Amino acid sequence: MGKKKAKRSIFEKIATFVVDKRKLFFFIYIAAAIFCVFSMNWVSVENDITTYLPEDTETRKGIVAMNENFVTFGTARVMVSNVTYDTALELYDEILAVEGVDMVTFDDSDSHYRSAAALYDVSFADSVNDPATIEALHEIRSKLSGYDTYVDTTVGVDLNAMLDNEMSTILVVAVIIIVVVLTLTSRAYAEVPVLLITFCAAALLNAGTNFIFDRISFISDSVAIVLQLALAIDYAIILCHRFSDEHETKAAREACIAALSKSIPEVTASSLTTICGLAALAFMQFSIGADMAMVLIKSIIMSLLSVFTLMPGLLMLFSPMIDRTKHRKLLPNVTLLGKFAVVVRRVLPFLFVILLVGAFWFSSKCPYCYSFNDLKTAKMSEQQEAYFKIKDTFGSSNMVALVVPSGNYAAEQEIMDELESRPEVTSALGLSNIEIMEGFRLTDSMNPRQLSELIGLDFEVAQMLYGAYAVEHNQYGELLSGLDEYSVPLFDMFVFLKEELEARNITLDGEGMESMGEMLGMLEKAQMQLQSEKYSRMIAYLDLPEESPETFAFLDEIRQIIGEHYADDYYVVGNSTSSRDLSSSFVKDNLMISILSALFVIVVLLFTFRSVGLPVLLILVIQGSIWINFSIPALMNQPLYFLGYLIVNAIQMGANIDYAIVISSHYQEYKKSMPHKKAIVHALNSAFPTVFTSGSMMAAAGLLIGNMSTQPVVSIMGMCIGRGTIISIILVLCVLPSILVLGDSIIDRTSFKMKKIELPVKSASGTVRVQGHVRGYISGVVDADFDGIIHGQFNAAMSTGGQLEEQNPDEENEAALSDSSEGGDLDE
Repeated sequence: MGKKKAKRSIFEKIATFVVDKRKLFFFIYIAAAIFCVFSMNWVSVENDITTYLPEDTETRKGIVAMNENFVTFGTARVMVSNVTYDTALELYDEILAVEGVDMVTFDDSDSHYRSAAALYDVSFADSVNDPATIEALHEIRSKLSGYDTYVDTTVGVDLNAMLDNEMSTILVVAVIIIVVVLTLTSRAYAEVPVLLITFCAAALLNAGTNFIFDRISFISDSVAIVLQLALAIDYAIILCHRFSDEHETKAAREACIAALSKSIPEVTASSLTTICGLAALAFMQFSIGADMAMVLIKSIIMSLLSVFTLMPGLLMLFSPMIDRTKHRKLLPNVTLLGKFAVVVRRVLPFLFVILLVGAFWFSSKCPYCYSFNDLKTAKMSEQQEAYFKIKDTFGSSNMVALVVPSGNYAAEQEIMDELESRPEVTSALGLSNIEIMEGFRLTDSMNPRQLSELIGLDFEVAQMLYGAYAVEHNQYGELLSGLDEYSVPLFDMFVFLKEELEARNITLDGEGMESMGEMLGMLEKAQMQLQSEKYSRMIAYLDLPEESPETFAFLDEIRQIIGEHYADDYYVVGNSTSSRDLSSSFVKDNLMISILSALFVIVVLLFTFRSVGLPVLLILVIQGSIWINFSIPALMNQPLYFLGYLIVNAIQMGANIDYAIVISSHYQEYKKSMPHKKAIVHALNSAFPTVFTSGSMMAAAGLLIGNMSTQPVVSIMGMCIGRGTIISIILVLCVLPSILVLGDSIIDRTSFKMKKIELPVKSASGTVRVQGHVRGYISGVVDADFDGIIHGQFNAAMSTGGQLEEQNPDEENEAALSDSSEGGDLDE
């Protein structure tokens, strides 16, 4: 019978193509990298977290209404410490004289001067991002440069640029740490540049393809690259170690093909738990979860793509250098941990259950917060330091905007009067309480004579103006009955006068124009900030914290006050209302993410281990680490921003479960050939380098973000990821082994087998030629190029350079992973 060629698997065919066409892939990646350098700037970054609220929430509707109908001018709270009141007055005049400053509020009350510190409320003449406003703020800083000055403002603050600078620094430090970790866990020094080049390509591809989303949040934009590095570099390490193993007996090309064909299913399966954990974020009501899920899942996919298509070529390119830079194992064994797990197997799991119950209870008492203004980070920006310094001296100001249908000045006046009478309100601002002269407000109604006396306008001109207004608004009855008692709100008359003057339908002499100029200027600013054709806006400053039951109760009272005058289509908007909306969605989002992330991961583990009990035990350990992680804020009474909890919950479940999977996989394999007590010791030694590499990088990345970012949301998320990863590593290395040994019978009793195609068993005698992987019994003389493991006795001649060594359990486990006989050919 003629010789038959072994049938290759689909993964072997893919691997052969990738390795043989590596130069083509190099060209593709170079072209893609050049493209991504430009395309990474095509995506817009959203800094306002409230835009991700559900569209039916009051805060979202109110913000949309305000953005479409009003202009918000720049403001700043400027505090100068260690000055006398006389000096403070002089500085007040200097600030007011700055070009671009519209108004400065300062007096001798406790609200503006106390403990030798002066607080100036500065309003600028232009919007927050206007260059004139930014220049005016720079001028104020320059004039106050000789004083102990603190400026709390959003004028000139570029959050994106600040985060980019911070993340660049964090990334540099993270890379240094990761290089050290990779060096400790690598088998050759030249493997490190291969891993780094692969990651850089994946990170650049991810950043350069974000434009497909059109817009991403500042959180996703800032942390994606660091989290991608921590989450996905494991995949490159798996392929690198596979290549090292295969290269012991094969040439570089054949070793690379074999390594890639074996790594594709292994790495893909490993990535599924992370992807599933992140996918749970997409089900949040708060759509920033979907934003992060899309960006981070895409980063995992780009990492897989780079590992499968770029890294094989890099391994071929660096192969000679890898051979020359091999070094001894640098990480120690953790045999003591394995022996400890065996000794305490009947005690530690029960102590862990008690700890689990306590952690669950404390984590349920975690003091969540929904506004990050009052959260202090390890590193604070100049603006944050100014905010807390001013708050400590003068207290904070909780602003609430009331947006109501325009046109009913009487209702607005009653709302303003009611709010100003309440002790919870320190001040209120609206058209109905803006005085243009003593005793006269913008919304007061006046007849022609009252107007002429107020602004010094000729009575005849005033009558003509009122007549034109009546005609414009189809109020002909007023013309017929006489204009002497015809009253029109001042604001409406000024708006009409301004329009007529601009259209040159009315002209005033020099004296008249001069008297009207100041009023029309005030009118224009008031109109831009407080009234549009559709809505009027009123502002109330509350003497209440942004988040508290008292604040939320008073918001209900405000709605009742407004509801007495308006049936619907009104909004109460501010940090307090945003916090209330976020707290409402948090309850459902928290439950959704906890259930879905665990459920998705359980499904993956169920088919990976073919056991019901083992996935439950693994999930229990990682869920325990999550509860312990979020018990710490409760024990330390530190507010935790809710978004940090939601995101970290999903990431920790999806990523940290891999550590438990690695140990469990090794344990399951070693059990086949040795007692379970000995198997857990060998499993820990085999898994420790992987857990150490992945865990240390994830922890380092999280802690770096937590301690080096000034953005509270990003900082808290990083701190929780770093802390949670460390807790997961400790539980996986110290508690999980005891649970596995103690629960071994449960794992075995809940195991099941999936239907599969049985490979044919071939038999022959005499002289036969065999090609392909074989598992079974052979009796006779063997003459072949052999690469595998023999269970039994060996007595044969070997060619020069051949190796014969006792198989330790680690290597035996590797061989056991390939125990099929697919594609074997037998010729007699």
